[in-house]
Amino acid sequence: MALTNLILTVAGVSAVILLLRSDVKHSATMFRRNVKHIRHWLEEESASASKTAEKAVPKELETKVPPKDIPKEDKH
Repeated sequence: MALTNLILTVAGVSAVILLLRSDVKHSATMFRRNVKHIRHWLEEESASASKTAEKAVPKELETKVPPKDIPKEDKH
């Protein structure tokens, strides 16, 4: 009886270890796949943002000081 209990315990623990191992492998594979997708999305977004930034025309800032009141720099 004790030998049967030992064999059943070892078999049960082994089954649990095998299931956990395969679950961990599956989770790691899924995590790696998700990281690849996220990295790809970020690269696409940064490329899109850089293209948009290249096409944008820089705007000139408007000053509220009339041109005649702007002091000229003295050149020595």
